[in-house]
Amino acid sequence: MKSASPCVRWASSSKNEMTRSVAKLSETLRSRWFSIGLHVALWLLLLLAAMGSGLGGHALHFFEATANPASVTTPVPVAKLQVLFAAAGAAKPASAPTNLNLFTTAYFVPRTAPPTPPATPAPPPPTTWKLELTYQGFYRTGDGPKYALIRMRDKLFSIPVGGMVTTNLFVVDAAMQSLTLTNTAAQTNLLGLNARQVIEVPLK
Repeated sequence: MKSASPCVRWASSSKNEMTRSVAKLSETLRSRWFSIGLHVALWLLLLLAAMGSGLGGHALHFFEATANPASVTTPVPVAKLQVLFAAAGAAKPASAPTNLNLFTTAYFVPRTAPPTPPATPAPPPPTTWKLELTYQGFYRTGDGPKYALIRMRDKLFSIPVGGMVTTNLFVVDAAMQSLTLTNTAAQTNLLGLNARQVIEVPLK
C-alpha cells in the first residue's frame, strides 16, 4: 500500500490546525470571564460619557480672529515690478547672434591679445669705469726716474713717472704727500698718501 503524498499530508495538517484555532476562539467567546470583561468595559464607557456631560463638557467653538492694525506689514510694491520686467529695460547682449544654430558657441573664439606696452629704451652705454687706487709713496734709484707705489685691486705696482697705470690713465708726478694722474680726456686726479680713492677712467 502506497503512502500519501507530501501535498496531501500538508493539506490535512493545515485543516487540523484551522479546526483547532476555530475551536479555541469559540471557547474564548463563550467564556464567562470574557463576558464579564466586555460588560465592565461597556459600563465604564457609559459612565465616562455621563460624567463628561454632567461636568459641562462641550465641543470646541471656532470663531474668526479680529485683525490687528498694528501687525499689518508694508505691502510689496508690485507696481515697481513692471519696470524691472519691461522689455525696454532688459539688458541687451553684447553681440546679437547671426543665426540660431544650437551648435554655435563662442567658447573657442581666440581672445584678443592685450596691447604690447612700449619698450623701455635701453640706457646709453657707459663712457667711464671706476678704479680704486691707493698711493703709498715713491722711490728713486740713483739718477733714474721716480717710481710711484700704487696699490690697485689688492696688488702693489711700481709705475715710473710718465708711465701708464691702466688703459687711458697715466702718472704725471709723484711727490711725498700726493700723486698726480691724468687721462686721455686731459682730466687730472690728485691722490693723497695712503688714502684710498675711487677715480673714473674714460673708456676711450
